[in-house]
Amino acid sequence: MPRLTITLEDQLHQALKETAARQRRSIDSIIEESLRLHGIRTHQSVMDIVSKARAAAGLEPDEALDLAVREVRELRRKQIA
Repeated sequence: MPRLTITLEDQLHQALKETAARQRRSIDSIIEESLRLHGIRTHQSVMDIVSKARAAAGLEPDEALDLAVREVRELRRKQIA
């Protein structure tokens, strides 16, 4: 498994250590969970999710893409307003 070195502010590092101890978990597991919760995914896992969603919705690829584009544009309009 690859290793990663990060630099954290002292207070954030202390909070992370305290949380890990309180939850009886490793710091690694907390960081990995946080990344997943923030949508960090491999391209292949995203494509798998999209394929499953298309199949469940019964949409053709072009229809699914059109729907996705409309939804994203609407979301962006709401964020700007």
